[in-house]
Amino acid sequence: MKIIAAMVILGCLLVVEVTGQARVPKGRCFCADKGVNMIPPKLIEKVEIIPPSSSCKTHEIVVTLKNSTEQKCLNPESKFTQKYIMKAVKKRSLQNEIA
Repeated sequence: MKIIAAMVILGCLLVVEVTGQARVPKGRCFCADKGVNMIPPKLIEKVEIIPPSSSCKTHEIVVTLKNSTEQKCLNPESKFTQKYIMKAVKKRSLQNEIA
């Protein structure tokens, strides 16, 4: 009787599929949504452009506001963001030419 019970338990263990935690990372994006369309430029202290990666498939633009440590996401598709980034790139390239 003990042998039959042991065989049934062994059979159940062989049938049961055991899976571990999935290795595929779930998105680790900083921005939960698309972000705001506009922030007054005089309030922006720092801009970070985060390209898509294996952990986050979206392009993110994060700004740090002056006089606080608050960070906000800018909508990369908004006209304000695109113009702001183009002006910043142009300004930086001019500074590099002078230096």
